[in-house]
Amino acid sequence: MLLKQERERSAEIPTSSLADISFLLLCFFLVTTTFDVDKGIGLTLPPIGQEIKVREKNITNVLINEQGQVLIDNQSVQIPAIKDIIRQKLLQNPKLIVSIKTQRKTKYNVYIKVLDKIKESGETRISIAEPEK
Repeated sequence: MLLKQERERSAEIPTSSLADISFLLLCFFLVTTTFDVDKGIGLTLPPIGQEIKVREKNITNVLINEQGQVLIDNQSVQIPAIKDIIRQKLLQNPKLIVSIKTQRKTKYNVYIKVLDKIKESGETRISIAEPEK
C-alpha cells in the first residue's frame, strides 16, 4: 500500500494588498464621518446702513466693564440676577430693547454669560453696541 504523504498546509494571510485595503477603509470613513459644527451665537443682523429711531423709554442699557462688572441702567448688578431684572422690565414694557455695550478689554466669557442671561429672560430684541474705546 502506498501511503500518500500529505503536504503540510501553511495558513498565511496575504498581506500584499493590505495597504490598499487600509487606504480604502480610511477614505470610506473620512467620507462618511460627520463633524459637529459650532453654530455660534444666533443673531439676526439688520442691513448695513439701516438706522431705526427708538424711544428712550424702550431701551435698557447693559454696560460691561473690563473687570466684568455689569450695570443695568446705571445700577450695578450681579450676573445671575440679570435674568430676573430683564424679565421684570419686559413685563413692564413688552417693546423693550436691551442694548449691550462693553469696553474694549472686556473678557469674552463675561460678555457671553451676560448675553445668555438676557436670552434666558425671554428677550428677543437685543442690540449689540460698538465697544467703547
